[in-house]
Amino acid sequence: MCEYSSEDGFANDWHLVHLGSRAVGGAGLVMTEATAVTPEGRISPEDLGIWSDAHIEFLARIVRFLKSQGTVPGIQLAHAGRKASTYRPWSGYGAVAAKDGGWTPVAPSAVAYSADYAAPQALSIDEIRRVVEAFRAAARRALDAGFRVIEIHGAHGYLLHEFFSPLSNFRTDAYGGSFENRTRIAREIVSAIRAEMPENLPLFIRVSATDWKQGGWDVDQAVELARQLAALGVDLVDCSSAGLVQDQEVVAGPGFQVPFAARIRREASVKTSAVGLIETKEQIAEILAKGEADLVFMAREFLRDPYWPLRAARELKQAIGWPVQYLRAAPPESPARKSFGG
Repeated sequence: MCEYSSEDGFANDWHLVHLGSRAVGGAGLVMTEATAVTPEGRISPEDLGIWSDAHIEFLARIVRFLKSQGTVPGIQLAHAGRKASTYRPWSGYGAVAAKDGGWTPVAPSAVAYSADYAAPQALSIDEIRRVVEAFRAAARRALDAGFRVIEIHGAHGYLLHEFFSPLSNFRTDAYGGSFENRTRIAREIVSAIRAEMPENLPLFIRVSATDWKQGGWDVDQAVELARQLAALGVDLVDCSSAGLVQDQEVVAGPGFQVPFAARIRREASVKTSAVGLIETKEQIAEILAKGEADLVFMAREFLRDPYWPLRAARELKQAIGWPVQYLRAAPPESPARKSFGG
């Protein structure tokens, strides 16, 4: 979940406490917010970034703390495309003016997300190659910082998703038109990042399985993309949806995106994660028991309760590691609590 709390892309004490709290609370994997691979790839001027070696130091400090709590540290690498240079939610809406730190976004085609957003500049072939290289370099920095999972953000109407969908990609060159062309940039980025990563470290990609609009990107295409990317070294597809156009018609409800994860898992023979209005341990148990996904990612519920895993484990009377500093609050039957003596 984007925190919109950086200056020049740098992580700070807010990110340490925010991400660290979820590790203390028992999360198995903690993922950063969308972390921009270039300055113009930020959603807002306050987004987290990793386009410079200077960004590594504080990120590494966060990683060390996450690991100290037994949590796997992950980073989501992103480029906002035509949805860049916008105000953070509590500061305004739409395009940020140049005088206020805004910039001209880039996209597959020179078509704005809406009348309130800045008109983007269409990327040239050379510029696309530089974007691919930016993802590669960002992955290398992430590994230097100690991250153990890398996720490519290809969802929610950001740059990669803009290439995927015929609703935002009107190119007539090697990156537009056919499915193979529209998804070419994803294959190039996956190959570039996978080449930087040790084989034992997992590579994820987040996709919007559908645009929720006729004539757009849909789950049939998402299945085929997942199949191709798995062959190139993607270990898990993080299945979300929507975000490309304003007139989408989303049918939302508890676990409404789980069927996407189930279908991609089944038909593309790749691990998937489920997201979207998943809030209870009962939902999670059912998703995993039915084999609809291999992982469940939670976001808003963890904003409400950073210690959700500790609470859920207590309610289920299941053993889970507690921070030693908090053992006084552990369930009485916990072996660690019994040995604490306090």
